[in-house]
Amino acid sequence: MGQEVLSKVNASDEFEMCCGVDKFEGNNDSFPTYTNINDIKELPDVIIDFSIPEATMNILEFATNKHIPIVIATTGFSDEQLALIKKFSENIPIFRSGNMSYEINIMSNIVAQLATKLKDSNIEIIETHHKNKIDSPSGTALILADSINEALNNEMEYQYDRHSVRRKRPENEIGIHSIRGGTEVGKHTVLFLGENETLEITHTVTSRGVFANGALKAAKFIINQENGLYNMRDLI
Repeated sequence: MGQEVLSKVNASDEFEMCCGVDKFEGNNDSFPTYTNINDIKELPDVIIDFSIPEATMNILEFATNKHIPIVIATTGFSDEQLALIKKFSENIPIFRSGNMSYEINIMSNIVAQLATKLKDSNIEIIETHHKNKIDSPSGTALILADSINEALNNEMEYQYDRHSVRRKRPENEIGIHSIRGGTEVGKHTVLFLGENETLEITHTVTSRGVFANGALKAAKFIINQENGLYNMRDLI
């Protein structure tokens, strides 16, 4: 994703890459790459974070000390880490989304509306990603589940594994299933399984450039905001 963001920045007249952070030493001649964020000498206007949760916490400390807005596109946070992000947002503007695609967030709105109209249906979410993705379920699957749950008055429960469950499927359950393999960028399907018929809504990403474009839109948005926590709904 760092390469995707760099590609979009280089093609843009609105952004300039001043430096990068990676656990591996960079060889880019156009800007310095650091292995430790605290070694950064430049002062960026905004930080875009596609990393892992543990790294994000360090980035947030740096951003807070320098009062730099940040776009968090990392997923897989624990509840404790999400609470810390909320705490950090009291001091800097933070944009966080489990998926930077504009269309997946439109899908989130659509499935929420469908959930209120198909109340007798059972709801299942299937997400597919490449074999190297670490977190499961995906942040996008949780975005979709949370959107549906909010539309249904937060009465739904999430079921991630039925292997050890010996019971009839409860009506207030959302099943969430993860598939990992190959080079799949990202595919998410929400199924509304009713009596003798099923409605499926699917979103498929074929290029990571989609997420880079979304991150840049978020960066342009967040630099003009007050301290606080923002997401794709605010951008849309």
